[in-house]
Amino acid sequence: MELGQAIRSVEAGEGTASFEVFARHMDRAWIDQALQATGTATVRRRKLPAEYVVWIVIGMGLLRDRSIQEVVRHLDLVLPDVDGPRARGAVTGSAIVQARDRLGAEPLAALFAQTAEHWAATSADQHRWRGLALYGVDGSTLRLPDTKENETVFGRPGSSRGRTAYPQLRFVALMALRSHLLAGAVVGPCTEAELTLADPIWDRLPDASLTVLDRGFLSYRLLHRLHRESQRRHWLIRAKVNLRWEVVQPLGPHDQLVDLLVPRALRQHHPEMPERLRVRVLRYQRRGFRPQTLLTSLLDAVAYPAAELADLYHERWEMEMGFDEIKTHTLEREEALLRSREPERVRQEFWGLALGYNLVRLEMERSAHRAGVPPRRISYRHALMLIRNFWVTAWLASPGNVPRRLDALHDEMALLILPERRPRRFPRAVKIKMSNYPLKRKPCASRRAN
Repeated sequence: MELGQAIRSVEAGEGTASFEVFARHMDRAWIDQALQATGTATVRRRKLPAEYVVWIVIGMGLLRDRSIQEVVRHLDLVLPDVDGPRARGAVTGSAIVQARDRLGAEPLAALFAQTAEHWAATSADQHRWRGLALYGVDGSTLRLPDTKENETVFGRPGSSRGRTAYPQLRFVALMALRSHLLAGAVVGPCTEAELTLADPIWDRLPDASLTVLDRGFLSYRLLHRLHRESQRRHWLIRAKVNLRWEVVQPLGPHDQLVDLLVPRALRQHHPEMPERLRVRVLRYQRRGFRPQTLLTSLLDAVAYPAAELADLYHERWEMEMGFDEIKTHTLEREEALLRSREPERVRQEFWGLALGYNLVRLEMERSAHRAGVPPRRISYRHALMLIRNFWVTAWLASPGNVPRRLDALHDEMALLILPERRPRRFPRAVKIKMSNYPLKRKPCASRRAN
């Protein structure tokens, strides 16, 4: 029984539909293509075929407070027993682990790349600014279970207090800013710099787009690469204090056309680099904040006003809010945010989490459209809770009631409208609370001998 058959049986009212809330967004051919391209398509009938394990891994991320066995039960993805079409088979924890190992991480990564490109591009096209699709690029980390295998592959970050408690993976994401849909992601060890890890991201930037970058991505080589590949792949970034340039032409108050002076040492190591890069410099100040300087490749001051660009730069915080939705609300702020103890399963779980996050965001965008508000006006936390409740209880309902329950779900989500955001009036501040307890260290060899 393939996934496509399962979905068709749901549509015909012949089976359970606990995953139907998301299955309609996922083209059945995408899953088949991802499995066939990576050589993991199910050949013989199993209790948990590869098509079903894809949904189990997605459910692991969205049902973080449930064990994996509970996820399997609530998603109702075990093949029916011979007792009848509504009988649910039994599956052991070891069988789930073996099924995940057979699947691997590559099919989930391929499925995410295919779906994210389609979903995010469609969404960004609906929320353009002056003809440009808005994207953001930023990085973050996720804590992993403290195992030797995870530490070897992903490493531990540095700490002023000694050895950190958990290994971590680092990821860099490309996000459609106004809907929070992930358009791409790269995963690596926490010891790798975000700028290095993000190298594959730049090839995924679409034409006629504006990407808002974190200041850590400011690099002469990156700016030159984006200029060279397409004049329609624009960027906006905050300048560093030690950046050198020469003014070419004033464009307006606190608005200038300048040439960045590329250091000679960099040009010696990379002969393809020019001596100068033509960019636009904007200076502005908001109440309660220090003056800021922005750089952008949008050189036309009439077509792209400076005041609007300054407002657009602050939409970069949508990336931070998206990361908060993943860590705080989806993963429930657990000490080890991901639960897999082997590196390959960690990668698999990450891609399942990214797919699940995008699927929730698609449902939110659909509800926002019905309510006539922007997607960011829908509460992510409450939308996630409604979807979780739907997944947990859908298998109790008869198949004929599923379409009506889905409509009710969207009506409820449309009621979760947040008020308009207030502009930030005070600078960002972080207060770190240190523990009163000493750091637990490994016992030395002499103590173990005693």
